[in-house]
Amino acid sequence: MKTVGIICEYNPFHNGHAKQLRRIRERYGENAAIVCLMSGNYVQRGEPALFDKTIRARAAVECGADLVLELPVTYALRSAEGFADGGVELLDGLGVDALCFGCECGDDNLIMSTARELLTPAFAERLHKALERGVSFAAARAEALAQTLPPTALERPNDILAVEYCKALLRRGSGMEVFAIAREGDYHGTAENAENPSASFLRGQIGRGEAWQSAVPEAAAALYEAAPRYTLAAGERAVLARLRTLPDAVFEALPFGSEGLWRRFMRACRTEVGVEAIITATKSKRYARTRIQRMLICAYLGLTETDLQSTAPYVRILAFNETGRNFLRVQKNKRRTSEMMSLHSYQPLCVNAGQRLENAELYEKECLAADLFSLLSNENPLSYKKEQDYRTWYCK
Repeated sequence: MKTVGIICEYNPFHNGHAKQLRRIRERYGENAAIVCLMSGNYVQRGEPALFDKTIRARAAVECGADLVLELPVTYALRSAEGFADGGVELLDGLGVDALCFGCECGDDNLIMSTARELLTPAFAERLHKALERGVSFAAARAEALAQTLPPTALERPNDILAVEYCKALLRRGSGMEVFAIAREGDYHGTAENAENPSASFLRGQIGRGEAWQSAVPEAAAALYEAAPRYTLAAGERAVLARLRTLPDAVFEALPFGSEGLWRRFMRACRTEVGVEAIITATKSKRYARTRIQRMLICAYLGLTETDLQSTAPYVRILAFNETGRNFLRVQKNKRRTSEMMSLHSYQPLCVNAGQRLENAELYEKECLAADLFSLLSNENPLSYKKEQDYRTWYCK
């Protein structure tokens, strides 16, 4: 059975994602297993997902995915490079045959050649010199690349992430095949495009109570309409209360706080009266808004730089169909016959962590993250039950 992996967020799952699944079936056949490694309740931009992970995972399986696994929160909140590297690490550990991603250019060769260049010592030296002048990382990277290649693949969001996926594959010597699909439409689009929607615009439509259903497969729309929605604005008081009580040492240990940025962020947390004001007071030309948002979410969840650098001991199963069940059966047999293998030769999978992982550090952190996520909604803010969180999955 051919297995194709997708590293995703599905925030929310829309028609563009459904099109990607169809393209995979066209290339690899109807019997291929599509394994989606999806961010849980928090996404890489440093925000809560609009809908909780169980709803989003079920929507993906209802719309054509075979298995949805949770990208651990300590991987989901990394930088783009860390997010990509963590996703590739886990899919590679599962023995997935191919990695499929959407990107604006849709050119496998351009993405891979750019990734190779970014891993050379010469590029690293040029990047360091550019950063010394105080420009942002994105500008320094584009400038350093332009000396050898056109910076085309570093100009648009999905191209940038695609390059990071390929860098991770090259660093790990992975045998996964690359399948790049041209992303149609505008990632930051501000107009309705039902066939190729912008996820950010779609979230805005949902939040404003405007029509959005035409941009989402019918099966997903039915789930989303009845689901609670989560935003930082809805849980602002909870976030502010937690940030105001943190000691200096916690701020100093935060991810993304290098070069004294943690001090600036700490002062903003103790003096500003809202989440948006904290972000505005902290960000600058050198530090992107998404970096500040990730630092804020990590502070809220109690995650440190060490946490984000740690290797996940398991991957949680969120949803699957019969094809996904067969993939899981293969993985179970692999573990039975791999007792002498290094733990990093395959990736442990987890459905019920209540007994097996009760003392695992990541398990406790993810339970806390889920608990605090429940406070970020006006619709049912106290619904979290730890004893149920790791005992809930969807089987189609």
